Amino acid sequence: MAITFSNLHTEQGLKTVEEHLSGKTYISGDKLSVDDVKVYAAVLEKPGDGFPNVSKWYDTVASHLAKSFPGKAVGVKIGGGVAQSGTPKTEAPAAARADAVADDDDDIDLFADETEDEKKAAEEREAAKKHTKKPKESGKSSVLLDVKPWDDETDMKKLEEAVRSVQMPGLYWGASKLVPVGYGIKKLTIMMTIDDDLVSVDNLIEDHLTSEPNNEYIQSVDIVAFNKI
Repeated sequence: MAITFSNLHTEQGLKTVEEHLSGKTYISGDKLSVDDVKVYAAVLEKPGDGFPNVSKWYDTVASHLAKSFPGKAVGVKIGGGVAQSGTPKTEAPAAARADAVADDDDDIDLFADETEDEKKAAEEREAAKKHTKKPKESGKSSVLLDVKPWDDETDMKKLEEAVRSVQMPGLYWGASKLVPVGYGIKKLTIMMTIDDDLVSVDNLIEDHLTSEPNNEYIQSVDIVAFNKI
């Protein structure tokens, strides 16, 4: 819901801010924002003792602004009068000062819709953030396989060649060795590294290692170890 303050150069207008700041430090949220600066500019001068909440808030905003603008003021022209540094000037009536700040800004809508330029700038910032984000790296796994032949007459050299002939993105074959299993039969134990997002071990075994033409040498493949890297 929009928060609207009107006629902040009048006591009635200050009363609405006084009530709004009850139990609060800032106009919106728990930090100084552009909302505070907008209301501060409309208030024009520090209120009297009859508005303790506004007075305390006014001092807080003034302190922040002083830190943000540490340069020495030399005088500015507002509504036809020039205030020289170090030279006292006659205060204009409150109503006249209010008109000098903004003829049409008596009502301050803190939740006004963004302009098209502001929306476009926000979209460009979001797009820039997406382009600067690093792509998420795929996880890797180390897998040890037991590749078993049909019998003791299977050419184990050709069996290993058949295994290593399977190539795909994210698949890296490693060291291997032949291990006796009995009755003159040996199995091939081989290590591989895979990119988890690119290679499915189950599909690798079913669709490539134990299917034609590799099933001429390979009877079955077992997963001995599967470890994330």
